Amino acid sequence: MTTTERHLVIAGLQTIAIGPEDARVVVVVLHGRAMEGADLAPFAHSLGVPCLFLFPDAPLSTGPRGRSWWPIAAEARAQALTGTTRDLHAFDPPGRAEARKHLAAFVAAIGTDRLVALVGFSQGGMLAMDHVLHDGRADALALLSSSRVAFTQWQPRLTRLDQLPMLIAHGRDDRELGFTAGEGLRDAAMAGGARLEWLPFDGGHEIPLVVWRALRRFLRGL
Repeated sequence: MTTTERHLVIAGLQTIAIGPEDARVVVVVLHGRAMEGADLAPFAHSLGVPCLFLFPDAPLSTGPRGRSWWPIAAEARAQALTGTTRDLHAFDPPGRAEARKHLAAFVAAIGTDRLVALVGFSQGGMLAMDHVLHDGRADALALLSSSRVAFTQWQPRLTRLDQLPMLIAHGRDDRELGFTAGEGLRDAAMAGGARLEWLPFDGGHEIPLVVWRALRRFLRGL
């Protein structure tokens, strides 16, 4: 497997590409708020999966470093108001539609002749799920330490998950997005008929080794 990092611009987004360009499976990894694609890119080197990994930077700068898929001030306020559960299911992010457009254009640029797996951490997972529920293309979906958003709008669309391979992982001690947020995502996926693997783990708002191992198995299954 080729592990050289290549820096590309895809659908207007700065992107790190790792892996064989002709791979049958393309894995698009969406980072969380105030992060960059480079923060997650090192994991592609160690997964040992013959996929093409793409790590786009979100379009909005958060300063002094990092990027975001929608304005983070509103998300931070929403988290502060949700109390101890830290579940954003009632939060409708400003800029959500624009973020979906960016992701849809990015996925379209990959082409239609191979499988696309979306992997989203935290805010990136919220966007990935929102994309799929609004008829965005994905052949598999992995949501890591994430949450539902705008759930009253999501709920009638959950049947779009029917038979979709999904992995949802969440830390029992997550202080950023509480464990109930992960359980809510799990229940939504089950209600939509997804082929779901649910992975609760001992830890916080992170992607520990047990999750990367599960993700490796998940991708190999494609």
